[in-house]
Amino acid sequence: MDLAGRRVVVMGLGRFGGGVGVTRYLARQGARVVVTDRLGEGELRDSLGKIADLKNVTYRLAGHAERDFREAELVVANPAVPPDNEYLAAARAASVPVTSEIRLLTQRLPDRRRVIGVTGSAGKSTVTAMIGHILKRCVGSNPKSDIRNPRPPRVWVGGNLGGSLLECLDDIAAEDWVVLELSSFMLHGLAEDRWSPHIAVVTNIAPNHLDWHGSFEAYVAAKQAIFDHQQPGDIAVLGAGVTEHLRPGVGHVIEQHVGPPLPGTRICEDLPELPLNLPGAHNVRNAVCALDALWAVGITGADAAAALADFTGLPHRLQLVAEHAGVRCYNDSKATTPEAARLAIASFDAGCVHAILGGYDKGSDLAALARFARAHCRAIYTIGGTGEVIADAAEAGDGQAEVVRAGELDAAVGEIARRARRGDVVLLSPGCASWDQFASYEQRGARFVEAVLRHLTETGKV
Repeated sequence: MDLAGRRVVVMGLGRFGGGVGVTRYLARQGARVVVTDRLGEGELRDSLGKIADLKNVTYRLAGHAERDFREAELVVANPAVPPDNEYLAAARAASVPVTSEIRLLTQRLPDRRRVIGVTGSAGKSTVTAMIGHILKRCVGSNPKSDIRNPRPPRVWVGGNLGGSLLECLDDIAAEDWVVLELSSFMLHGLAEDRWSPHIAVVTNIAPNHLDWHGSFEAYVAAKQAIFDHQQPGDIAVLGAGVTEHLRPGVGHVIEQHVGPPLPGTRICEDLPELPLNLPGAHNVRNAVCALDALWAVGITGADAAAALADFTGLPHRLQLVAEHAGVRCYNDSKATTPEAARLAIASFDAGCVHAILGGYDKGSDLAALARFARAHCRAIYTIGGTGEVIADAAEAGDGQAEVVRAGELDAAVGEIARRARRGDVVLLSPGCASWDQFASYEQRGARFVEAVLRHLTETGKV
């Protein structure tokens, strides 16, 4: 669609600017943009400031109006909006096409064969960042250029990891690499376009976002879309256990070994020794996924592993935020699934972890996480909407970990400050989303860091 002069509705600007990039892109294309959000001007102040210079944008805040959706020529919805949303249903009933920012991007990228897509239930952000980090280190030393195209390839990282690449489209050349983190919400929409990346990476599969998808089967079906429309010559990279749920449709498969391999699969038999700055065997597996994807594009394992030496990870993902009197404090607020939290806890020795668990209920089974934490941790501090469920399940399990029903994050850190001792680990790895008490996992992580530093200052302890 030529966007010039078209009436386009952007559904969801967001407190943290999720709709800012697409709004700026649409306005630059000459569209007549209507930004609509259920939040009001005060709550959206920061995001509105980032588009205040745009002239052809109008606003419908503090609620949506069905008329905007019925009279639009295109609706761009935040991927997290469920497909059965009443306003999107009104648009479709009026034959108005509904799309998303990631779909606008993938439709316009110059060469799908230079796209690496990463998904999974846990680790996809870290693997995306690792791939981008290594590519940026390595492609400059091996430029695939010639006299007609002397510029070495650039590397662009985006998608669910944050930051819109739509505004960079004019600068993305056919020889550049684009690395995209793709959530299940994004893949659900991309399936309509019959689009899959040239290199598709899946880290792992475990139940997640069941409140949105309705069932684990529907969630798995959304993830399967990363493979469904790959073409001959494309590549699939699979983390351990992925083939229990997903099946790539291409012949070139690289799989971390657990159980019988797929026919024609290149197997990673053992986890290598890598110069990683991140704790946990799961991060070694994340690194192997990244190295396998890069091996597929011609970057040797030695070069890629060397580039990992200065990769320090991402904020809110097992991020070391303080160390005092022999106690280390880690912010893993991005762990919004039980499996991610379990992996984080298992990154440290048994009996030393003070784990903060709980939050918004996404419909996941939290009992296994609670039992594991009871057996592995020194103490468990439950918060948020799922706190009581986790505490009950932990107390019913085997183990010696003390269970503290803290209720709120600040209270949990205060309780930990009275109990932590040299050699202990303080870990915020909630295993749940943040939306019951916080606007985002970033806000939750920032509050944890603030509370930890405050206790360090006030008490000299964690």
